[in-house]
Amino acid sequence: MDAFRIQGGSRLSGRIAIDGSKNASLPLMAAALLTDQPITLRGVPALADIGNMSRLLGELGVTVHGLHGTITLQSTDESPTHARYEMVKTMRASICVLGPVLARRGRASVAMPGGCVFGERPVDLHLRGLEALGARIELRGGDIVAQADRLVGTTIFLGGPFGSTVLGTANVMSAATLARGRTVIESAACEPEIADLAELLNAMGARITGAGTPRLIIDGVDELGPADHRVIPDRIVASTYAVAAAITNGDVTLNDFPYDNLLAVIDRLSQMGVRVERHHPDEDPRRCTVQVTTQRVLRPVMITTQPYPGYPTDLQAQMMALLCLAEGNSMIAEKIYPERFMHVAELARMGAQLFRQGPTVMIQGVKRLVGAPVMASDLRGSACLVLAGLAAEGTTTVSRVYHLDRGYARMEETLNALGAKIERFNADVPEPADQPVPMPAQLVEIFR
Repeated sequence: MDAFRIQGGSRLSGRIAIDGSKNASLPLMAAALLTDQPITLRGVPALADIGNMSRLLGELGVTVHGLHGTITLQSTDESPTHARYEMVKTMRASICVLGPVLARRGRASVAMPGGCVFGERPVDLHLRGLEALGARIELRGGDIVAQADRLVGTTIFLGGPFGSTVLGTANVMSAATLARGRTVIESAACEPEIADLAELLNAMGARITGAGTPRLIIDGVDELGPADHRVIPDRIVASTYAVAAAITNGDVTLNDFPYDNLLAVIDRLSQMGVRVERHHPDEDPRRCTVQVTTQRVLRPVMITTQPYPGYPTDLQAQMMALLCLAEGNSMIAEKIYPERFMHVAELARMGAQLFRQGPTVMIQGVKRLVGAPVMASDLRGSACLVLAGLAAEGTTTVSRVYHLDRGYARMEETLNALGAKIERFNADVPEPADQPVPMPAQLVEIFR
C-alpha cells in the first residue's frame, strides 16, 4: 500500500495547470448511456475513479477509448442493466449510472454505492426523484432495482436535510431528458458540475434551462445524439494547490483556475491574508490564470460549509490545515457532513490545537507543526495531511494515500515540480536496515 514521505519546510514556487474536474467527469461519462452515438470528453483527469467508471461503463456495454485527457465513449450494447457491487463499491459516484440506464433501457439494477466513509450519505433523494418520474423501485439483494416503460415528466422537490443533492440532481436531470413531457426540478443543486453536465446534455440534443439555479426545467426528447465537450477545471484541486502555496508562504501561478466557481473560497483566503490575483482580467473567469501569494502572518477566520455557492465541504479539511498556523482562534462549522472530521485526530498528532464540539471545530493557531506518522481515512482528509506535512518541521509519513489517488493525479509529482520534497513508497515493503557503523580502531583496542 502506497504512502508519502514528506520533508517539510520547502517554499513552493512555480506554475502548474489545473486538471479537469473529477466530480464533473463521472456524470459526464455516465451520460454516454443515454445514446448510442459517440460522446467525446476533453480534459478528463488521470484518476483512479475515472478508471473505475470506465470499467463500470464497459460492463454496461459502453466502449471507452482513452484513459484520460481526450476519451470517446459509445454505447454499443444496450442489453446490460446491472452495475455489480464489485464495481460500484469503489466509489459513490457509481450511482449516477442509475438514471441514464433506466431512462434509455427501461430497467436498471445498481448496487448500493461505496466511497469515502465519513458519515451517512443516503440515496433516498435519487430514488424519490426517479419514482416521481414513474419508476418502480425496490431494494433486492443489496441492489437498487428500477423499472419503467417510459418515464413521464413531473414537478419534483429534491431538497434534503443538508441541502440539495449534487449526484441526485445529476441522476434525475439525466433521466428526465428522455422522459415524456416537462420535468421541473425544484431545489436542484447549483454546483458548476451540474451546469457542466447540462451543457453536455444540451449539446447532445436535450432541452434543459435553469442550470446553475435551484430550478431546472427539462423538456423531454425522444433521443439524444453525439457531442464533443471540454470538462470544467476541478475547483477542489485548484483550491487545494492554492492552500498549498499559502501554507508554505509560497508564490505559485495556477493556469486553468476556475475563479468564478471559487468566490467563497477566495473570500476566506483573502480574509486570512492570502492573495489570489488574476493575471488577465479579460480571460474567462471560469478558466483563467491566477497568482497565489501570502503575507507572513495568517489571520484567523470563521468558516461554515454550505451548498454551492457557499464554502464547499470538500475544502473543509484542507483549510483546517492552513488555519492551524493562523495567529488566533478560528472556527469551522460543518453543515453538510457533520461527521467529516477524521483528519482532526491526525492533525493533533502533528501538534495542532483542535477542539471539536459536534459539527464544529475550534482551531487555536500554533507557531509550528511537527512531522509525524499519520493515516489518511478519506480523499480530502488525505490532502489535508499532505498540506500539513508540507509546512511541518521534519518528516511526515502519510499512509493509505490510495484515497488521495481517487481525486488528485499524482499529487506528489505536481507538488515536487513546485519545490516540495515528497517521496511515494510502498509501505508494505520493509525499509532497508541501516548499515552498522564500524567501531573506531581505538575503541576496538579498548574492548578487545
